Amino acid sequence: MSSFTPANTPRTKTTRRVLAVASGGGHWVQLLRLRPAFAGAEIHYATVDAGARSTVAPAPVYVYPDANKDTKLRLIASTLALAVIMLRVRPHVVISTGAAGGYLAIRLARLMGARTVFIDSIANTRQLSVSGRLAQKAADLVLSQWPTVAAASGAQYRGAVL
Repeated sequence: MSSFTPANTPRTKTTRRVLAVASGGGHWVQLLRLRPAFAGAEIHYATVDAGARSTVAPAPVYVYPDANKDTKLRLIASTLALAVIMLRVRPHVVISTGAAGGYLAIRLARLMGARTVFIDSIANTRQLSVSGRLAQKAADLVLSQWPTVAAASGAQYRGAVL
């Protein structure tokens, strides 16, 4: 038997798998404000705070170690944990509001062929964050929540999350 599908046979549309990544605190809060945009998608979350599971239940939540540019070994651990998460979820799209883990997820997602969006924190009123500047080299789309920052940095402005 062949697996031939006639051209006029309708194909089933696959549900997009979205991995939403954010560290804790304000980054997580801003990511949660994007939830209506994920309607109709198979959404998975990754964060540094295991307690965040209750805020998005029943969606799956994966936890990775928190890290920043000053904690090199933890950056390695975060990268490895995020790689495992990526392989488990196999997202079509990765969206992040930062910080370091979000940037790392964007880099890994690009290696896997996923589309990527990085939304810089609303707290960055004068310039993109370090993660945002790094994401500009890797992400399909980098958004600033401030029009002046977007204009100065080359990011796009499409409104604010908060």
